[in-house]
Amino acid sequence: MPSKPAKLQIIWLQGITCNGNTHSFLNDSALGTLLQDVQFLHHPILPSALTLRELVSKLPKSDILIVEGAYEAGFERAGMRMDKLLSALASKTKHIISMGSCASFGGIFKESSPDTISGILFDKTKASGPLRGMREKVITLSGCPAHPEWLSFVINMIRCGKTIKLDEYRRPKELYAFTVHNGCLRNEYFEWKVDSGHFGTKEGCLFYVQGCQGPFTHGSCNKILWNGVSSKTRAGTPCLGCTEPTFPKTELFS
Repeated sequence: MPSKPAKLQIIWLQGITCNGNTHSFLNDSALGTLLQDVQFLHHPILPSALTLRELVSKLPKSDILIVEGAYEAGFERAGMRMDKLLSALASKTKHIISMGSCASFGGIFKESSPDTISGILFDKTKASGPLRGMREKVITLSGCPAHPEWLSFVINMIRCGKTIKLDEYRRPKELYAFTVHNGCLRNEYFEWKVDSGHFGTKEGCLFYVQGCQGPFTHGSCNKILWNGVSSKTRAGTPCLGCTEPTFPKTELFS
């Protein structure tokens, strides 16, 4: 019988983060199946081969490096500066995934220190992050947090050797080529300019008064539902535009 292909070796590295993407990933209903085909050399929560200190000490090769959290050169992980740690691990991997808006564009943490914090490839809209020289390795999964099924999709595409078509921000087109507005159940209200007037309602649009960013935000939140059940707009909450480089806006609901 033919031998099974070797499991993908994955490293999950955290920068400055709230752990939101780590916990989002744990909600993927297909996680158990996925873990049969991959091995985490390091993950902050899931069972893995190396502790953080061992990871920093060994700096191993990997098939996929997943980075969660914003980048700041002087931020330390187990005694090593992030500029050295990220560079070393990125140079020894085949694919790099920026997981979430902070790793992708700087996100919320960039607001506290706009001159020193960025994403790993993009600083907002500019490709001026520390991995700009490895651009072709990077796949962007923006979101606050990113949908867990988006990550599973990318990992499985890599595992099967399939081509992932990307947009200008290196986001998979199959996930980000349309807007959150597509698939929204409130679109008829949008066409007739009937707004709900406040949060939490089942009827009415959330755009005209509530400032929903769905028409301007690229993502499949209303096509691949969270937990297979819902989304912000289905729950009566305006989209915040969290997949875009401009997130967070000063005035989120406008």
